[in-house]
Amino acid sequence: MPHLAFGPAGFLGEFYPSFWWIPAGVLAAALAIKLPTIVRFRGDPLLRAVGGLLLLACAVFVFVAPSTIAWVNRVTGVPNISAPWVYSLLTAFCGSCLLLIIAWRNGLSDRSAATRRATRWVVSVYSGVIVALWVLFALADVPVERLRDLDTYYATTPFMREEILLYLLAHTTAVLITSKLIWNWVRTDGLDAWLRWGLTFLGVGYAMNLLFDAAKLTAVVARWTGHDLDWLSMTVAPAVACLSAVLIAVGFILPHAGQYLSDRRRVRRAHRELRPLYLLMRSVGGGGIPFVLRAGPELRLTRRETFIRDVLLPLARHIDEDLRRRSYAAALALGHPPDRAKALAAAVAVADAVDARLAGRERADGDGPDTAELLREIGAVSRALRRPDDLRRVRARAGVPDGSAAVAE
Repeated sequence: MPHLAFGPAGFLGEFYPSFWWIPAGVLAAALAIKLPTIVRFRGDPLLRAVGGLLLLACAVFVFVAPSTIAWVNRVTGVPNISAPWVYSLLTAFCGSCLLLIIAWRNGLSDRSAATRRATRWVVSVYSGVIVALWVLFALADVPVERLRDLDTYYATTPFMREEILLYLLAHTTAVLITSKLIWNWVRTDGLDAWLRWGLTFLGVGYAMNLLFDAAKLTAVVARWTGHDLDWLSMTVAPAVACLSAVLIAVGFILPHAGQYLSDRRRVRRAHRELRPLYLLMRSVGGGGIPFVLRAGPELRLTRRETFIRDVLLPLARHIDEDLRRRSYAAALALGHPPDRAKALAAAVAVADAVDARLAGRERADGDGPDTAELLREIGAVSRALRRPDDLRRVRARAGVPDGSAAVAE
């Protein structure tokens, strides 16, 4: 059909040999991103399942490329043996998707009869389909090697016709069930935002596979009825499959990458929030944390927390508990909520203890300071130190002279 060379189908057909390496690369990147977590938590069956699924998906697109098809046929010496091999990989991928979604949603601890029955059904049915694909190929007569249009070229050939229909129906069934499970899960309340976005991409990706199946089945049925719609199978279906694979890869990457970025942002924010208290403690300790070139955010946060607690613990004997109680009452009277008032009171008491330590004054006898709570709430105390105006108002309300301990921002 020469006129199609100037249309979308012809344009896509020109890039057919290169189509498959795009999703293969994206899926390989997704696997590479997940691999450190899979290795670190290699005892987690769900992570291993995700890794296996991405590996299977990558293998499908590697072996469906025309160059790889020709290579496999040449190495084995069997024309078109790539067909049952690719069909088997695709079927195994479909079954793995169903198993992963069942385990992912229900949790590995779910050993209900329904979950066990669903797992057995998926394993038995899709294993049976793979066996049937090889049996049908052994019975079929497919002597002419077809690198791009095998599905339509052999659509009317005995046994090969049944094989093509079998893999398409198995794929369609898996896509329908997986899509339904994913979209039902997306509508569940209480999902993490990153997980919800990841599931949305997965849902759209799997739903697009229905377009792939529709294009393939339409082209095959057209052959049965004496018509030629091969361009649906050779150009539209591959493009849809590539886009679907990219969306599925993004769906698997997004929860992991999003959670990683959220954790890094949380760690950096916590490190930054501790800066006022760290500077205050450094004025007492006489030095800071030694610089380490390759220290990551988590290590820097841990070292800052450790430094603050190491200085704060001996400083606690200078803390005036009566001052803290009066400051707490003053903060409440100024309208601050209890948690905020507690942090402001502790900040006032710690700043006063720093002044006492620097002046060489000892705390008057009285109730011992609650060091456990103080060490546990260093983040809240540091955030309170960022608001010197609030601290001055609390001091004034509590009848305490403004302290001289300065907090650099």
